[in-house]
Amino acid sequence: MIELLVKVGNKRRWFTASWLKGSTVYAIDQRLLPFRFKIVALKTHYETAEAIKNMTIRGAGSIGAVAAFACAQAVLECKSSEWPKKALLGFERIANTRPTARDLFFAIERIKQSIANKKLGEAKKAALKEAKKISKEYQENGKLIGMFGAKLIKDGCKILTHCNAGWLALHDWGSALAPIYFAKRLHKKVFVFVDETRPRLQGAKLTAWELANENIEHAIIADNSAGFYMQKSEVDLCIVGADRIASNGDVANKIGTYEKAVLAKENGIPFYVAAPLSTFDFKCKSGKHIPIEERAEEEVLFVLGYEKDLRKVRIAPKKSKAKNPAFDVTPAKYIKGIITEHGIIKPKRSTIKKLAKKSKKVRK
Repeated sequence: MIELLVKVGNKRRWFTASWLKGSTVYAIDQRLLPFRFKIVALKTHYETAEAIKNMTIRGAGSIGAVAAFACAQAVLECKSSEWPKKALLGFERIANTRPTARDLFFAIERIKQSIANKKLGEAKKAALKEAKKISKEYQENGKLIGMFGAKLIKDGCKILTHCNAGWLALHDWGSALAPIYFAKRLHKKVFVFVDETRPRLQGAKLTAWELANENIEHAIIADNSAGFYMQKSEVDLCIVGADRIASNGDVANKIGTYEKAVLAKENGIPFYVAAPLSTFDFKCKSGKHIPIEERAEEEVLFVLGYEKDLRKVRIAPKKSKAKNPAFDVTPAKYIKGIITEHGIIKPKRSTIKKLAKKSKKVRK
């Protein structure tokens, strides 16, 4: 594990993004960062599902790991007379939290398989075991993504990223940031352009916070200035994460990713996506079939900032409405490669088909 070294009070401590202890899920409240560091204790699957929905917990891999924990909670909460109906209702509740994130459904499917045809006592043990296994896999896969992706990074490399696909978003190590963290451990000097990532500012708030804790040189830039730096030849490489990858290589990621990919292509800059196999939707034919989550318009109309305390401030006229798609789809033709725990692959249907077969073998 990498874990993040965080200053809490006068002490520095190591943390993963979330963990399960007994039947309680513990997680860093990502909504409060970077202004306040708080661990939340989620004692029921209802609380954990709501934490995923309201983005206390966010990021593809972290959603997957915590969804697995939530499913285990749903099983543990059952009585003999309620089994398995109550657990299945819990799984459905968890599934309805974030429609675009493939890792959410990956985790639910894994827990379902682990408890199939089991009596309640056996199912409780199996669900806990599988949830912890999924959590460990995210940690290991993030490190492997870092190891493979670091080969793309030369000493002195300037990298553009979008949103937060780091330690907070993949439970441990990260996806898009993992190669950067690994490169640092190989003593390579790296500079990161951090897209602010409107409207929730996950880049400015979360990615910058992670990089600061890692002592990696970086600068936050407005989303619409990325092209400026690309045009000036100041960006060598783009690496982003993913929330769902279709079987043809199309990628759904945080809104604004598509724009960066098109600009990178126009300026001759290699654009990579970093994601574990759990983010691939092998049954999804193309990006056109990926459901795109629409979030509340207040995320666009207001900003959350800090002045003595956290405050939400409206930045638009009171009569104005807003549209707020949380993700967009980047066609495979703009993507140089996808960095996975099995290496860097081309975003092609034939390559991803082979990866699907490998995924089945890994699960057996």
